[in-house]
Amino acid sequence: MHILFLSDNFPPEVNAPASRTFDHCSEWVQAGHEVTVITCAPNFPQGKVYEGYRNRIWQEEQMNGIRVIRVWTYIVPNKGFFKRTLDYISFSITGFLAGLFIKTDLIVATSPQFFCALAGRTLSFWKRRPWVMEVRDLWPESIKTVGVVEKDNLFIRYFEWQEKRCYHSARRIVVVTDSFKSRLIEKGVNADKIYVIKNGVNKALFTPRPKDEALIRQLGLEGKRVIGYIGTHGLAHKLDFILRCAKEMEDQDKYHFLFIGNGATKDELLKLKEELGCKNVTMLDSVPKQDVNRYISILDVCLINLRKSPLFTTVIPSKIFENAGMGIPILMGVEGEAKEIVEGYGAGLCFEPENSSEFRQRLEQLLIPSTYSACKEGCARLAADFDRKVLARKMLQVLEGVI
Repeated sequence: MHILFLSDNFPPEVNAPASRTFDHCSEWVQAGHEVTVITCAPNFPQGKVYEGYRNRIWQEEQMNGIRVIRVWTYIVPNKGFFKRTLDYISFSITGFLAGLFIKTDLIVATSPQFFCALAGRTLSFWKRRPWVMEVRDLWPESIKTVGVVEKDNLFIRYFEWQEKRCYHSARRIVVVTDSFKSRLIEKGVNADKIYVIKNGVNKALFTPRPKDEALIRQLGLEGKRVIGYIGTHGLAHKLDFILRCAKEMEDQDKYHFLFIGNGATKDELLKLKEELGCKNVTMLDSVPKQDVNRYISILDVCLINLRKSPLFTTVIPSKIFENAGMGIPILMGVEGEAKEIVEGYGAGLCFEPENSSEFRQRLEQLLIPSTYSACKEGCARLAADFDRKVLARKMLQVLEGVI
């Protein structure tokens, strides 16, 4: 079977959708299938093309047996809703045009960004091939939640209509949480076509290892309890709340907060850090994919946070699985299904989103030796049940069922 996969995020980018798509496609290649990925020049999250790449009309490479076709897009920094939307639309157009020249039995398109899904649906129509929609976020509902646009305007209503058209035209829908499946059923989507394939961990990359002492010395973190957030600094993550909590805990010299990543709010967060005068916070830019596990290794606690919203009770941050794979206990400000997983496996403790007193209380509780040791054991159980190789094979069965 030849699978054509559309995704505007792909390695060497290191965000969750890039890693998920790469790991899944690699597993499908090993199973004997041909996989072509149409993506763009790597630029996320800074909106700058990575060294060694150019933003060209068409360029090809092979990655782990996957044929990767990179197309031109309108690349801009992740600031400003309308410019980013133009970026998404440009990929939808150029990705669709490139897809017309690729022989395939099946098309997979991932959402968000939602325009990628629109390209997959349109390709399915013109090529007379079935398509599968992967839903990693409920869009446009998510952009309403973070306040990017006014609620229920003409723009939103149009794309909600397009969203329903995608759901109904896709032969299968793959979602990443049980909550997403419930939401789609509420929207009138046939439950029989919806399959839940959750995020997981690549156990070849993320496995327990000793702390990287050289990195600890390099960052000046000797003798510190390192509470780390590694990932996108976006509107949904409410990291200004974490910075303010860090400032309140500045009197406890043993705690140090490490932020690694870029995103739409990074400049604002740097400015806030200076305004608050946080001496117990280090903020670094994104690191290469092959170095992420080095930085995770120096953490004592993995911090995961989202703003308080009913929508975010439906998501499961992928950071859970990578940090669990490396045995790093989790402190999480997310409610709903993600909380059920972390607490169900005993892999960490959760606090109410944006509740500073509960954040501090749970952090101190987590670092009690008996609790900390139990959470490390819970991480091992969680990682074992969310092996990405197993999940990739499960998704492949869904795709094979379409053909």
